Amino acid sequence: MAEPGAVDTASLAGRRFQVRDHYQVGREKVREFARAVQNHHDAHYAEPGARRLGYDSVVAPPTFASVIGMAGTNALLDTVLTDYDLTQILQTDQVFEMHRPILAGDSIRTQMLIESIRQFGDNDFITVKFELANQHDEILQVGSTTIVARRGAEVDPNLIEAVDKIFMHSRPEPEPGDPFQHDTLVPIESDTDEQTRIPPPRAVHTGPNFDELTAGGQLPPGTASLTRGDLANYAGVAGDPNPIHFSERAAELVGLPTVVAHGMLTMGLAAEYLTAWLGDPTAFEKFSVRFSGFVPVRADAASTIEFTGKIKSLDPERRAGTIVLGGTAEGRKLFGRAVAEVRFS
Repeated sequence: MAEPGAVDTASLAGRRFQVRDHYQVGREKVREFARAVQNHHDAHYAEPGARRLGYDSVVAPPTFASVIGMAGTNALLDTVLTDYDLTQILQTDQVFEMHRPILAGDSIRTQMLIESIRQFGDNDFITVKFELANQHDEILQVGSTTIVARRGAEVDPNLIEAVDKIFMHSRPEPEPGDPFQHDTLVPIESDTDEQTRIPPPRAVHTGPNFDELTAGGQLPPGTASLTRGDLANYAGVAGDPNPIHFSERAAELVGLPTVVAHGMLTMGLAAEYLTAWLGDPTAFEKFSVRFSGFVPVRADAASTIEFTGKIKSLDPERRAGTIVLGGTAEGRKLFGRAVAEVRFS
């Protein structure tokens, strides 16, 4: 029989929230994030590169929405999904559906839906859907995040003690009477009354000649390198406080061999691998990953990730294609599934 708390938590499925404050996309934040995920296209760093793709402001990398999503997920864990311990959160799936790239200067509204909470043994699998809209009432991205979480009451007390002094404080404690202390998220009964629209597709500027591509074709292999410094940098830029990404003791207590890279960091590196081949980071229509492994990153050496890609299918009418990506580190498979749907010029 489920415990009373479990029933209460499961009943949260179906609840929808609006993030009260908007997210203002800063030019330097875009550049900061691009460096953190090693996305090298010049459109992420300077306006001339962005203008070559048809945009007046620097273009955020394909996985930049994870920064906004992390803030929303943290707000859910702080105020709604409070039964879970923040040190025991593991991401299993991430999906981004891109309708328009995120640009520096965008003012983004976020709506979130707790789509489902499924219980398996001691763990709950929580799927949260999100929708990001800009100041022009255009839907930029929709997608979902699935995390596996363990309730705080079931966490090893040794782990709680070990991380108490090292847990990253991702935001300050609110002052008494702070009007945003309890209402970061606003419950809503249904979709907001604001009229949003999906913008029409924009032209892309890809390098591969679509007419010369064939289903089953292989992309050139690629590699990426990660150090402890890269992990610390990404944790700060993305606002991810999980200590398994920087503390040997925390990693050991959850059964890991050493500190490991963030799943979303490896997804960002995979996006760069594909962008380097495509030549245009705005060519992504959908990017989804199921994480199945991890990248161990030791204190005294860099870790190498090897990427591969294969063209699964092509759509001549839309000049679009589906690319299956692979990633390994120390012989360990990183993705149970990694698929990108892209357009070609």
